[in-house]
Amino acid sequence: MISRIDRYVFREWAKVFALTLLAVKGLLVLDDVQSNLPDLLESGAGTEEIIRYYALTLPTYLPHVIPLSVLVSLLFALGQLHRYHEITAMRCAGLGLFRITRSLWAAGVFLALLLFYLNADWIPSAVEGSRTLRDNLRYEREIDLAATEDVGIIHNLTFYNHADGRLWFVNRFSERTYRAYGVTISEIRDSGAREVRRIVANEGYFDDIAGIWVLLRGRETLFSEETGDPVRSLAFEEKVLPDFTEDPELMKFLEKRPRDLSFFELQRIITTLSPEEDARVGDYARQYYEILFNPLGVLIIVALAIPFSVSGVRTNPMVGVSKSLGLFVVYYLAVNTSRFLGADYLSPMHSALLPNLIMLAVAGYFFWRATRPT
Repeated sequence: MISRIDRYVFREWAKVFALTLLAVKGLLVLDDVQSNLPDLLESGAGTEEIIRYYALTLPTYLPHVIPLSVLVSLLFALGQLHRYHEITAMRCAGLGLFRITRSLWAAGVFLALLLFYLNADWIPSAVEGSRTLRDNLRYEREIDLAATEDVGIIHNLTFYNHADGRLWFVNRFSERTYRAYGVTISEIRDSGAREVRRIVANEGYFDDIAGIWVLLRGRETLFSEETGDPVRSLAFEEKVLPDFTEDPELMKFLEKRPRDLSFFELQRIITTLSPEEDARVGDYARQYYEILFNPLGVLIIVALAIPFSVSGVRTNPMVGVSKSLGLFVVYYLAVNTSRFLGADYLSPMHSALLPNLIMLAVAGYFFWRATRPT
């Protein structure tokens, strides 16, 4: 049952949270405007495209803005209540710390669930949509300055299909037309010890309807499995490869930074490949699990902010804000230390989960200590 105290505490926090959320998000938007708006205008973006870009970009800030806003607002609002002895009066009336702040815990759980939903559904679509919009504008501008085949080029695309033993090297790949130039495919047997087939082509493309590759103007060379010597070499004008189903979209993802990919794209990488098949997959897996466990940060912040806010001296509430910076530094150090250890000693999931578990334990200790009678 919601009491008057629940409504009062929640209202005092919600006012500060809303203002902090708007202020922090506004600062990030201003920073993005300063960084990206000139590029958008230079690419020929009109008013409608700019509005659409920022409509897609705004949701992507929420996983970073919400935890920060929760921390600052809790420290400020509860610090004010503590400063004017309202927390003390409630505790003297026999109310425990959890009873006083249960509306804030409910808000924290709601925001954590909201972040999980946003990370798993809305934000990935927004990330992909804003990137597609910027890429299309860049392609249109490059078409005006260069030949069509030189637009949206990725150089030196590599991919190893461990399951089928195929090593791909593409000299140039167009993100716009999905055509590959300078393609070399080596089929390898005996766990990478021997090459049995090599296909070299000037050009190729992926037929996304049939899900197969078609290579143009090239040569196929077969090698002896026993000696490794070439046994046959045939030229071709067009060669359809019905068994070659490697998706160039996946190859392209592996050439981008993990933080530039959406949750869906990261998920596709780690469900298709393993770190044993491609050493690069580990970084993408860590980014995936960091996004997955990001909502836990809200609950950690609630558990840490409450005891810090209701203890100590009753001075300027900005003292609480300075504490928030210190807490974020600790959490940041824990995340980066775990990420560093994860490169050699921890699995991607454990390296992303470990700092959250540590901070949950620390937060639980501080909250437990704050509930004890002094």
